[in-house]
Amino acid sequence: MVGAARRITALTGAGVSTASGIPDFRGPNGVWTKDPTAQRLSDIDSYLADPQVRVDAWRSRAEHPVWAAEPNPAHRAFADLAASGRLGSLLTQNIDELHQRGGLDRDQVLELHGSMLRVVCLDCGAASSMRSVLRRVAEGETDPPCPHCGGIQKSATISFGQALDADVLRAARRAALDCDLFLAAGTSLTVQPAAAFAELAVKAGARLVVCNAEPTPYDELADAVLRGPLDEVLPALAAVPPAEHAAPLRTWGDPSTWR
Repeated sequence: MVGAARRITALTGAGVSTASGIPDFRGPNGVWTKDPTAQRLSDIDSYLADPQVRVDAWRSRAEHPVWAAEPNPAHRAFADLAASGRLGSLLTQNIDELHQRGGLDRDQVLELHGSMLRVVCLDCGAASSMRSVLRRVAEGETDPPCPHCGGIQKSATISFGQALDADVLRAARRAALDCDLFLAAGTSLTVQPAAAFAELAVKAGARLVVCNAEPTPYDELADAVLRGPLDEVLPALAAVPPAEHAAPLRTWGDPSTWR
């Protein structure tokens, strides 16, 4: 299926980054599995209402393993798929930017849940780099306010209770409709609306491949389900040479191909 695919849309979750030393959330060794109270740090209402939650969140950001993480073979496999001309867009639930560092063009990556490497003010919308704000934390500011308006700052990620970016969602929907293979990797496919893109792609005629350590709600819909380590499975898939096709690709997401 990967060899025959001409335009792949991928959806990735935390499982793609575990080999880089970044734990997932819901797996056996996940952050929320080990410490259910940690989920409060990702709840927007708690974050806004409780200064201690913000203090704990800034401490957690400073200690996050993303600062020592490097792209692993799973990330580089997607760059290889892009280099072969088969990867159209990559939708990711991850907030670590390892796909971009692993070789993907930033324009190909749709960050459904934002990025923790950036900071945004919840009052005036001013943006800055996470590293610059964490320097303030290291200098003693436990809950650094916005330098422009004094408002509350947080990582530029989507917390529980926040709406996803409408432009990103529209682009993700187009990508799900504009592929002949949808590849879901390292995601439990339980978080909506991200998980629904897999079903949308199938309804539009794409084949579905699921690569995940644990069963997902979409396994029965998939044409293939692979359970192996992603830093082995994904490079093996990317290494499959592309087939040659005489007929043009036609998809629901590309009106120019409609007949």
